[in-house]
Amino acid sequence: MIWAYPDISLILTLAILFGLLYFIYLFRFYLINKKLEVKKHRLFFKILLRFSYFILFLIALSGPSVGTALKEIKEEGKDIFIAIDLSQSMNATDIGPSRLQRIKFELKNLVKNFAGDRIGLIIFSSEAFVQCPLTFDQNVIQLHLDGLNTNLVPNQGTDISAPLNMALEKFNLENSPDINSKSVILISDGEDFADNFRDQTSRLSEQGIKVFSLGVGTSQGSTIPRGNSRIIDPNTNQPAVSRLESNNLKLIASQTDGQYFELSDEVQEIPDLMAAIERQEGTVTGSRMIEASANKYFYFLLIGLGLALLDLMLPIKTINL
Repeated sequence: MIWAYPDISLILTLAILFGLLYFIYLFRFYLINKKLEVKKHRLFFKILLRFSYFILFLIALSGPSVGTALKEIKEEGKDIFIAIDLSQSMNATDIGPSRLQRIKFELKNLVKNFAGDRIGLIIFSSEAFVQCPLTFDQNVIQLHLDGLNTNLVPNQGTDISAPLNMALEKFNLENSPDINSKSVILISDGEDFADNFRDQTSRLSEQGIKVFSLGVGTSQGSTIPRGNSRIIDPNTNQPAVSRLESNNLKLIASQTDGQYFELSDEVQEIPDLMAAIERQEGTVTGSRMIEASANKYFYFLLIGLGLALLDLMLPIKTINL
């Protein structure tokens, strides 16, 4: 027999309390016995009855499980590529301390919620690179997130189609049969100097790969620091101002049946993003058999209640008048 709630201290406390109260009850009968004739065999029956249903209540409280059976537990997981924009505009400070630093902080918390899923990192600007292939290893993911900076990729503009194409190629190399298990989290300020992502979104949609885009920044924007100075716009010879351009990110999400979210000091939709990914159906990654037993506390409780009701409804005379 297996006990679901083997709290010995609680059981002993209740038993001592019951014993103390019943000792007082018996002592009262002892005093009565000095003056009146008590039928001791009937008194013994009442004591046995009450001890019986009290013990049954204690057994029910401990949650007895009787019998075992093998039960199959299926383990499900998802494949998620996180594509992070590392163009110079991600150093803008319209979100403190900067867009990139804020994203690194938020992603560390996000990936912890998907410990049972494979996560990969793609970094991009004008080109895209796989920073970390799909893996279950949370420590590796966290290590790569710590090292993210805008010097890891060439910075001749931003091409949003590059990470989409890279994710599509890597997913096609996988043998997972369940298309619902694959998704991309596209993180960017939305500035796209190529604007040629429509072919990729069409192919992603055909294969059931959803893109959840996260716009980082504000519509007011800010200048972009570079060392002790600011990046200069060659057209105006003034400090360049980077603003959140959400139109392309919203379009990519809608064309792949995904969703668009934003992150700024005023709008924080990371929890909504995590909830949307969690709703995605996962792939069965494995199964295992475990021994399961059924909690039978109800039967002990039912018998105990029956004896208690019998004690209340059919009182037994213990005193001769």
